[in-house]
Amino acid sequence: MKRLLIVSLFLISGQLYAQDLQQKLSNAFGRLQADSQCLYASVSLTVLDAKTGEQVFTANPNMGLATASTLKTITSITAFNVLGADFKYQTQLGYAGEITAEGTLNGDVIIKGAGDPTLGSWRYEQTQEAHVLALMTDALKKAGIKKINGRVIGDDSIFGTQSIPEGWIWQDVGNYYGAGTSGLCWRENQFDIKLRTGAVGNPVGISRTVPTIPYLSFKSELINGEAGSGDNAYAFLPVGGTVMYLRGSYAIDKEKKSISVAMPDAAYDAALRLSDTLKKLGVLVSGGPESAATLAAKDLKLPLITKNITTIFSPPLSRIVYWLNQKSINLYAEQLLKTIAWKQGRKPTSANGVEEVQKFWKARGIDPNSINTYDGSGLSPGDRVTTLTLAKILQSAKKESWFANLYESLPVYNDMKMKSGSINSVLCYAGYQTHNGRELCFSIMVNNFNGSSRGIKEKMFRVLDVLK
Repeated sequence: MKRLLIVSLFLISGQLYAQDLQQKLSNAFGRLQADSQCLYASVSLTVLDAKTGEQVFTANPNMGLATASTLKTITSITAFNVLGADFKYQTQLGYAGEITAEGTLNGDVIIKGAGDPTLGSWRYEQTQEAHVLALMTDALKKAGIKKINGRVIGDDSIFGTQSIPEGWIWQDVGNYYGAGTSGLCWRENQFDIKLRTGAVGNPVGISRTVPTIPYLSFKSELINGEAGSGDNAYAFLPVGGTVMYLRGSYAIDKEKKSISVAMPDAAYDAALRLSDTLKKLGVLVSGGPESAATLAAKDLKLPLITKNITTIFSPPLSRIVYWLNQKSINLYAEQLLKTIAWKQGRKPTSANGVEEVQKFWKARGIDPNSINTYDGSGLSPGDRVTTLTLAKILQSAKKESWFANLYESLPVYNDMKMKSGSINSVLCYAGYQTHNGRELCFSIMVNNFNGSSRGIKEKMFRVLDVLK
């Protein structure tokens, strides 16, 4: 009888705890929804028990909303499931042709990409540009190549010719965060433009690029903005063009005086850097650098590697996902989306990647119509996902062997482990939190708010504070 009484009291206590949390969340969510910044907004919140999947609280859980970068958690978790935490990309370096006894390659050196988003990236010691170029030149030297009667070619053909996912907007695609996908990425498909600021209202000058980009010219229509107005600079490169335009405004008090923009043909740039490095080392290269795109423009055939001389491995997926979520790298998410399609035997396109993500979660009981997306990063304003689906996918990861890698990859905001997402009039958060010993996962989205992002963020944090 005494034992039964203790069990009954424990159950009652647990029920009261759950009801208390639900009531507090209901009150906090109600205040957010009634706030003037949400007058015309769509607002949704789902909180689940991270161990059991039990619904702790939901409000508008089946409302499809723009996710912004919280979509990266779905891409990350799907990639872990499909590819595995230890998955590594493999970039091949080889040649087509024959090497003479004197060490002349009568043929082309080819860098064959396999979708590695980290090649030439500064984020990992093993991927840095100088290190990768040294690996390549050492391999060519060991192969006995002293002269190249041909070209260095960046082969990015594995991912096809469509680099920009459908649904991205023109204002984004010229900037570093809108860099397109590539079968052969290089330096995260971006470079820097150094600026010279001046009097407010006058054009901002361009001093140089890092690295030097000899195949593009630049025109600044960028205006010096007032102190405190921030970086509102955008880069535009017409399709097939060679003149990049800078537009918008850039505050005169910005210390960095630099913007990062998208590289139009990463495979060509990789070929250019290897070709230049070889020439500096005394290895003559008779032809200019090429990529699949530049060869196609000349109606020339892309040669295939007949002899592979080295393979360059990426960091494991677990480390790629770390930076993907920590710094919200759109390129990493889009490369993974295409890789998911490729791994499933499909042509590696963004659309096929989306279909494979939907199919994967449909097999696990999630309605594919609740994942209505164009990309893997959330940059498209047309993406629509429900908070219930996003929270369920987060909850599914909890039992997996790689969960610690996913959890580590999430940034900390408001003293909570969660991924943020923001695009025009959209702010979202998704992650994990422990409340009184109970592990929870959550997704909260606000679309079409008015006023400042800072203001709505503070109000969303007040709701999430209830989970602490």
